[in-house]
Amino acid sequence: MRFFDYTTLKDYTWDSELLGLVAQIHEYKGRQELYLKQKPQSLDKLIEIAKIQSTEASNKIEGIVTTSTRVKQLMLEKTTPQNRDEEEIIGYRDVLNTIHESYEYIPIRSSYILQLHRDLYKYSEKSIGGRFKNTQNVIAETSLDGTQKVRFMPLPPHETKAAIDAICESFNSVIDSCVIDPLVLIPIFINDFLCIHPFNDGNGRMSRLLTTLLLYRSGYVVGRYISLESKIEKTKMKYYDVLEECGINWHENTNDPVPFIKYILGIILAAYRDFEMRVDYVDEKLPAIEQVRKAVSNKLGKFTKSEIMEFVPSIGKASIENSLKTLTEEGFITRHGKGKATFYTRNDM
Repeated sequence: MRFFDYTTLKDYTWDSELLGLVAQIHEYKGRQELYLKQKPQSLDKLIEIAKIQSTEASNKIEGIVTTSTRVKQLMLEKTTPQNRDEEEIIGYRDVLNTIHESYEYIPIRSSYILQLHRDLYKYSEKSIGGRFKNTQNVIAETSLDGTQKVRFMPLPPHETKAAIDAICESFNSVIDSCVIDPLVLIPIFINDFLCIHPFNDGNGRMSRLLTTLLLYRSGYVVGRYISLESKIEKTKMKYYDVLEECGINWHENTNDPVPFIKYILGIILAAYRDFEMRVDYVDEKLPAIEQVRKAVSNKLGKFTKSEIMEFVPSIGKASIENSLKTLTEEGFITRHGKGKATFYTRNDM
């Protein structure tokens, strides 16, 4: 039977790769705190972009989609949902906003996790929001011929509440004692949450929202400015692979959590690196075309207009389009494709 006691983690010997990732993130965190003190108001545009990307990407991982234009309109509350997918998207929007605005006041307890799940489904016709699962769920893989293979069997419904209570109690105890680095403890908590799979639906999205909440509460706020969910979505096959690997012998308490810890640390580190790159553009005084040229110079391989807009959020869409057109005419970049399939490449490679 599975038990949860995170105090045993203090006896683990972590390898040099994992410890190196933790050390690098600590260093980036310190530098980010200086940036935030120097120009906090200038970073508001990055927050807006990150919220949109996080909401779109986390839902996309679960097959909940709409157009990018609709996502932006829904995030800015300029439209109302037109279907079930969009109802769940704005539910995610609201929970993410709650975490952004009130993370200090959301304790890690099962009652609060249930409330977050309730709000995730508050616009949905589904009546599952805010309730633990009442039927056995499985994590399965569907093959091309439609057959399913069970990849992991979560805890049964009657064990779910006690398990969530246990991981919350153990997490809080260890965090308060400061015997384990939060960067190690948080992925382990999330891995256990996903193995418990406490809800009939919404487990993946809740796990990513909880990751953000736990990181914020521990002082790692890079997800406010760079979307962690977007980076997970872009590497989702590895995400699923490490989760499956860390689920082996989970019920017997002999699973190895290290692959998932390293995966999450890699996502966090990539976000911090992205933050430092993008923050350089926030107060940039160069003309628009030179800012775009500088952003393009940092891109390898194919890139899109949207990616450049992320790097230079202080420049409007029309100015970026004009700059890309000028750089194309100069021969600095080449445009490929048409319409939504358009992408660019540098010519100095």
